Amino acid sequence: MRRIKRRMGMLLLLGAVIWSCTRDPRGELLVINPSFLPHEGSEHKRTWLSFYGDGVGDKLKQNNILLATAIAQYEPVSIMVRNVDHKELLTLLGNLDTHHYPIEVFTSEMDTLWMRDDGPTFVSDVKGHKSGINFNFKGLEEEQGQDEEQEKQKDALGSKMADFIITKAGAKIIHPNLILDSGCLEVDGSGTAIMTESCIINDDYNPYWNKEEIEKELKLLLGLQKIIWLKGIEDEELTNSHTDLYVRFVKKGVVLVHRNNNKESDAYARTRENIKVLQTATDGKGKALEVVIIDAAHSSDHANASYLGYYLCNRALIMQTFGDEESDYRAKKNLQLAFPDRTIEEVQIDAISSAGGNVHRATQQEPIN
Repeated sequence: MRRIKRRMGMLLLLGAVIWSCTRDPRGELLVINPSFLPHEGSEHKRTWLSFYGDGVGDKLKQNNILLATAIAQYEPVSIMVRNVDHKELLTLLGNLDTHHYPIEVFTSEMDTLWMRDDGPTFVSDVKGHKSGINFNFKGLEEEQGQDEEQEKQKDALGSKMADFIITKAGAKIIHPNLILDSGCLEVDGSGTAIMTESCIINDDYNPYWNKEEIEKELKLLLGLQKIIWLKGIEDEELTNSHTDLYVRFVKKGVVLVHRNNNKESDAYARTRENIKVLQTATDGKGKALEVVIIDAAHSSDHANASYLGYYLCNRALIMQTFGDEESDYRAKKNLQLAFPDRTIEEVQIDAISSAGGNVHRATQQEPIN
């Protein structure tokens, strides 16, 4: 296991920041000097997406186009695509110059729809210099007909994609030994994070790490003072309960919390437990959190029928709807109250939802320099 040596502590904005050095598995000495993970609502340079699906005309691909064009109204978009899908992507996008912000296409080896899983996590220092963390994510889903070697190749493609994106962003690549994905990380940008234990403290991902070691590592990498842990649900869907299904920071001190009202669902009790934990929790400065409850869509008991799977781009919130007119209206109203200065853009992406994802899982933000 990698040893981490703390060299000195200092304050970054409202949170503790660590100057540290570490050695990645390839032997390169990496300096985190000092860094923090910005809140998603901070200004972006662009959004990264993946154009991926099963064959020409796949509904997943169509959903990707909906996301790309919605986000391109507010900020630049970069899309990763395989050679085999490049022509189809350009056809569906049409004239790239007609969008308010540019859409850029990068062709590379890849094998995923989920940019939040396999893409990098960008951190910034006090001068705005970026590094990209490649958390070495490996998917838990076993695709039919794939043996262990094929699964390893799939995971390797995800890691290569993360490095490719970090390089295109002109950022330094950081390879920690922890395995996780960005859907596990919900931060206020001021030193406090909320994470689910099932998503990170997990024998499938990090079998040789205990909770204390994981927490210390993440505080170093992300510039955190405090991590609030929720239990999550192990083996839930394909992600072991991403944090972003259950809770999102509106800003420092204010969180939105998902509540599932289907008594037959495992998430019924778990979401209520989450609410209790957060109502008694304090942030890195010892201040209580303001907790705002957002109910799930009535017409769906699917774990991903959470309205918290939204994505914050510049000046807008991309909200996923579920075809439940009453629930969708109520959720939009509550999100608009939470984000009064943002335009709410609604997208119905049923294919992405059925595949186990949401708007947030399909996107990854790159902060400005």
